[in-house]
Amino acid sequence: MNDSEVLVLEASSVEEARRSAAEKWGVQPDEVAVKVIEEEKSFFGLLGRKLRVEIRPSAPLPLLRGRVMAGRMLDAMNLHINLELRDDSTINLTGQDAGIIIGRYGETLKSMEFLLNLMARGVDEGGRIFLDSDGYRERRELSLQRLALAAASKTVKRGRPTYLEPMTSWERRVIHMALKDDSSVETKSVGETPSRKVVVWPAKRPGRRRD
Repeated sequence: MNDSEVLVLEASSVEEARRSAAEKWGVQPDEVAVKVIEEEKSFFGLLGRKLRVEIRPSAPLPLLRGRVMAGRMLDAMNLHINLELRDDSTINLTGQDAGIIIGRYGETLKSMEFLLNLMARGVDEGGRIFLDSDGYRERRELSLQRLALAAASKTVKRGRPTYLEPMTSWERRVIHMALKDDSSVETKSVGETPSRKVVVWPAKRPGRRRD
């Protein structure tokens, strides 16, 4: 958690401080932790007490804002989905409609992830937000690894490069890693997001992998 995710301010109550921080950060009040640093006593009951407090979000701010925004999107689509935060910067979607949001080859999930990263992360905030749906990312990773091996075999057999479908940075990395020890092929990413894709080339020289 960086320094921009910690506030020190004065308030008349813990609840007021929590609401103020939640409004500033664009998160829910119950996602804000408040620690009282100092309490100024009232003067014979004539003045209300004043608290000096330290406030921190319960998780990285982009992730919390992403959950709020994802919830609004899902409500607008009238989908019954619960959103759980995981330690790996992932928002996991669960519930009776969780499968719907994946879409064909994960296209809907990827599009939603792309939008959340545009909306929820500040200009100077690092760390991507990832979306998952009850283990879909793990299943997708295994599928990508199989795709990478098939592409390598096809490339070697034809002696020509094989262009894969546009992928997210995470998906492209899975392809690169799956083939990094295969001396018969080289991989590189080409194009601009969101159309950036991996190309598998017949090997010419080592170390030609970049993203």
